[in-house]
Amino acid sequence: MHDILEELYAIALSRRAHPQEGSYTCYLFDRGLDKILKKLGEECTETVIAAKNGVKDETVGEISDLLYHLAVMMANEGIDPAEVKAELARRHLKEGNLKKFHEVDKNT
Repeated sequence: MHDILEELYAIALSRRAHPQEGSYTCYLFDRGLDKILKKLGEECTETVIAAKNGVKDETVGEISDLLYHLAVMMANEGIDPAEVKAELARRHLKEGNLKKFHEVDKNT
């Protein structure tokens, strides 16, 4: 089965190890974590806005941008997709994992 997150991650690692002139991924690595996180935040916000606007094609595009920038951040931080998948699998096994939210008494 094709795993696009694994592929994006592998490409990011390759670009970091073997920089290519004109590569946007290399540009992000050159600028460092702050730039990567700034772009990740921008793409997250754009994804939320696209979803709120209800335009599916636009939302799909923004999700794609978000996943790409997430893969770059993971590569920069040495977080393998297998680690994330293992955590998701662990969480999937939990039952009753609705967190208790602190309720504020607005009358006090």
